[in-house]
Amino acid sequence: MNSNSSRLHVIDALRGFAIVAIMLLHNLEHFDFYFLPPDLPEWMKSLDKGIWDTLFFLFASKSYSIFALLFGLTFFIQSSNQEKKGKDFRGRFVWRLVLLFAFGMLNSLFFQGDILTIYAVIGLLLIPIAKLSNKVLIGIAILMLLQPAEWLGLLHAIQNPELEIVNPVSWTYFGKMQEYIPNQSAIDTWLGNITNGKKAVILWNWENGRFFIIFAMFIFGLVAGRKQIFVTSEASNKFWKLVLIISSIAFIVLYPIRMALPGWIQSAAIERSVTTMFNPWSDIALMLVWVSGIFILFQSKAFHKIFMLFAPLGRMSLTNYVMQSVLGSSLYYGYGLALYKYTGASYSFLMAILLTLLTGGFCHWWAKRYKHGPLEGIWHKLTWIRSK
Repeated sequence: MNSNSSRLHVIDALRGFAIVAIMLLHNLEHFDFYFLPPDLPEWMKSLDKGIWDTLFFLFASKSYSIFALLFGLTFFIQSSNQEKKGKDFRGRFVWRLVLLFAFGMLNSLFFQGDILTIYAVIGLLLIPIAKLSNKVLIGIAILMLLQPAEWLGLLHAIQNPELEIVNPVSWTYFGKMQEYIPNQSAIDTWLGNITNGKKAVILWNWENGRFFIIFAMFIFGLVAGRKQIFVTSEASNKFWKLVLIISSIAFIVLYPIRMALPGWIQSAAIERSVTTMFNPWSDIALMLVWVSGIFILFQSKAFHKIFMLFAPLGRMSLTNYVMQSVLGSSLYYGYGLALYKYTGASYSFLMAILLTLLTGGFCHWWAKRYKHGPLEGIWHKLTWIRSK
């Protein structure tokens, strides 16, 4: 296996791993429609809580960061390939983002928590910074990780520590989901998701600082591409081993602090700002543990075979992401089987495993016959339409 193919395979494996993690979490959440079935026995409630806490600890806020990191990496790869041909990819990239936004709006009909539209908009910010030096890019990324928009909120909270805290604005829109998701009208659900639901998700991402984290991950992915650290080599292996050590230590230090912060800060206003700024750091640390660990294990024969099982899912990540929204909403929402009424975390977890196996089997079958996934093929053809 040459360096180039190894790099592409490990990227696909990482994407596949992330899409499976997302599948698990979205099923537990009933695809953003939180509901606890009544009259569950106590042992089932305990089991549900254990599964919920474990999966969210392992994967929540990590999977979307992996995708964002690889998004920036893919931007570099495509830009570099076009640059070798003497072409500037940035204009084509804008068109590619327009197409991604369209896919995201389609996905939003079925699942209001869509991330594709957000990636498409934030991705535009890569255009003006694409030619900056690595040092400047890393500086911008670090600034984003410090949540600059929250600084004003923290300053205001410090000046007014007794300020009464109200529910985030996004909660108002999330509450309106009860008006359309439980009913049996698909059209009402789709309209509700793409209007009310879209507002809720955009506000929630803003309130939790995710826009800045996503942009930071885009930049780190771009720099990673320049540095070729996803290409198998002695230097990249050393780099990822160092990342694994540092990120593991960072998580061990940061996570207990994260858990203790609410008890340390008396002011609710200050606590909200501090936790919004601080909490993503432990998530990023654990995300880097996943990425570095998978890259390192990917080099061994035994684990290489295991992680290669994720690769077809990763090559078809766009198709899988939209497909799981269509399937999930049909299973859990009122216009479908309305299983939200009956499934706690345990049953939803089992359903997620079944859906993962089915989609994995489909992806392996498709990958043997076609170069691109269904939506990936459409995206590719439209991206390069009228190109010479």
